[in-house]
Amino acid sequence: MSAVDGLRAHVVVPREHFTVDVSLQVEAGETVAVMGPSGAGKSTLLQALAGLEPLGGGEISVEGRVVDRFAKPRVRTEPMRRGVVLLGQKPRLFPHLSVRENVAFGPRAAGAEGRAARAGADDWLARVGLPGSGGRMPHELSGGEQQRVAVARALAASPRVVLLDEPLVALDPETAGDIRRMLRDQLVSTTTVAVTHDAADAVALADRLIVVEGGRVTQEGPVRDVLAAPASGFVASIAGVNRLVGVASGGSWRSGEVLLTSEDPASRALAATDGVALAAVFRPGDVRLGDAGVESWPAVVTRIEPTLVGVRVHTDAGAADLSLDAAGGLTVGDRIRLRADPALVRFVSVL
Repeated sequence: MSAVDGLRAHVVVPREHFTVDVSLQVEAGETVAVMGPSGAGKSTLLQALAGLEPLGGGEISVEGRVVDRFAKPRVRTEPMRRGVVLLGQKPRLFPHLSVRENVAFGPRAAGAEGRAARAGADDWLARVGLPGSGGRMPHELSGGEQQRVAVARALAASPRVVLLDEPLVALDPETAGDIRRMLRDQLVSTTTVAVTHDAADAVALADRLIVVEGGRVTQEGPVRDVLAAPASGFVASIAGVNRLVGVASGGSWRSGEVLLTSEDPASRALAATDGVALAAVFRPGDVRLGDAGVESWPAVVTRIEPTLVGVRVHTDAGAADLSLDAAGGLTVGDRIRLRADPALVRFVSVL
C-alpha cells in the first residue's frame, strides 16, 4: 500500500441471521456512500470501522497501517488512535461544555495547547456557518445548529477517516439541505464513508455508491451509474424508478403480456439474444395511460397515493405518475393499459 491510501477494509461480523461480509476500498479524499435496506448491516459496518464492533474476520487498514485484524490475539487500535471519527444521527455534544470547548475537545485530547485549540475551534465554527457562537451552550442551539457543531467537532480532530451514519435523518428538509451542502464543502479532501437512506445525500456527497443487502455488497460504482441501472428492487426504489424483470424477446423486453421496446443502443444490444434475463427501467413520470395496442401493456391497479402534483398509481406492472384529471375515477382493482416512450426506457442486465 502507498502512503496516499485512504481506507482498506474487509469486515466480517457474524449476526444472528446472517454474516456481514463487506470489502471496502476508499481512496484518500474520496467519499463513498453506503445504502441498503434496514437491517442489511450498514451500521454494523460503520461500527466495525470505528472499532466499536469486534471483527469476526478480516482486516482494516487506515492510510496503509493495519488498525484492526481478526487474529488470536486480536490486533486492534483504539478509535482515537486509528484516526477515525463517527458522526451519527444525534450530535451528542457534551452538555456541560460550551460550543467552543466541544469543538476544541479533540485537539486538546491530542495534546494541543488550550489557546490554540480554542482558536481553531472558532475557525471551524465559522467554516460550518456558526461564527461567533463559541460561547453558547448546546441547549441554546437548534437541532440543526447542534449538528453543525458536531461536524465541526469531528473535523477539528483532524481525522484520517470520517464515518457518517445518517447524520441528516432527524432534520427538517431545509436544514438537512443546508447541512448537506456544508458537508460537501468541508469533506472535499477527507476520506469519508457515509451511510444514508436518501439518494439525494448520495448524489450530493459521494463519488461512489456501495449497496449492501443481507450483509453483502450487491452493487457498486459511480453514484449516478448505480441509480440509473438498478440491480435490485431496493436500488430501484431509492432511485425512484420502475424496474420490471423479464427476458429479451425479438430485440425487445417481455414479461408475460408486457412487451417493451427501447431506442437506447446499449439496451438494444442487451436484448439481441432471446431469453437473456433483463430488467426494464423507466421513471413513473414517463408512464401514461394507453389504449389497446402494441405500444401499451395491461396492468391492474394495486394502490393509489397522492403526490405533490397529482397521484402515483401503482400497478402489478409498474407505477405511473398521473395528474388528478388523468387518474380521475381510477380505483384499486381497475384494469388499465399503460404506455412509455421507447426513448425513455432502458434495459439492464439481471445479475
